[in-house]
Amino acid sequence: MKAMILAAGLGTRLRPMTEEIPKCMMRIGGKPLLEHIVRWLQYCGVNEIIINIYHLPEAIRGYFGNGQKWGVRITYSMEDRLLGTAGGVKNVAWFFDEAFFVWYGDNFSVCDLNRLHAFHKAKSGLATIALYYRDEPTQSGIVALDENDRVIRFLEKPSPDKVFSRWVSAGIFVLEPAVLEVIPADGSPDFGRDIFPVLMETGKLLYGYRMSKNEGLWWIDTPEDLQQVIRKIGHKFK
Repeated sequence: MKAMILAAGLGTRLRPMTEEIPKCMMRIGGKPLLEHIVRWLQYCGVNEIIINIYHLPEAIRGYFGNGQKWGVRITYSMEDRLLGTAGGVKNVAWFFDEAFFVWYGDNFSVCDLNRLHAFHKAKSGLATIALYYRDEPTQSGIVALDENDRVIRFLEKPSPDKVFSRWVSAGIFVLEPAVLEVIPADGSPDFGRDIFPVLMETGKLLYGYRMSKNEGLWWIDTPEDLQQVIRKIGHKFK
C-alpha cells in the first residue's frame, strides 16, 4: 500500500511555535508527530509514502531522508504554493496506481488501517473517510451516514446550530485513483469543502468508516491541544 501524508500547512493556530518548526514536527513523547505517523503507517503495512512540503521543508526532509531508517521509502512533493488538501494529492497523481491512504499530518491517531482498507474494499466505493466520534464537532467536518454507511451529508466546521452529527472526519481516507479525476488541476481545492460534496452530488460512492473506541484520535490544533496530548499519551509513544 501507498500513502500520502499532508504536511505542507503553516500551522497558524500554533504560532509562534510554528514560525521555527513545522506543525507536524512538534514532539510528542520525544519524537515528532510526523515520525509517529510514519511508524504507524509502516506498522500497518504501508511501505511507500509521499509527503508534500512547503513551510520549512528542510526540517522534514532533513529528518526523514529517504525513510530507510523506518523501513519505508519516502518521496517528497515540494509545493511552491499551498495547493490545498486535495490539490496537493492531485499534484502527485503519478504516484498512485491503486487504492491509497491520505493522512492529514497534523493529527495523531492509531486508526486500524488494515480494517479501514478492508471496509473500503468491501464497499467497492471511490472513497472512504475514517470517522471519529467527537463530543464537540464544530472544528471538524461532520458526516451523516445512511443505513449502508454511505455518506449522505458532509459539512465542514459547522456552527453550533448546524450540527447534525458528532461523527467527524479523522483526516484519514482511502481513495481510489479515479477520485483524482474529480479534483481540479488549478486553485487550492480542499477535500471537505470541495471534493466530497462533488462526489455526493454526482452520485459517486463515498463511505464512512466509524472508528472503534480502541482507535484513538488526538487533535493538535492549538498550543493547548498539544500540551494536552503530551500529558495524556506522550508517555505511551516514546
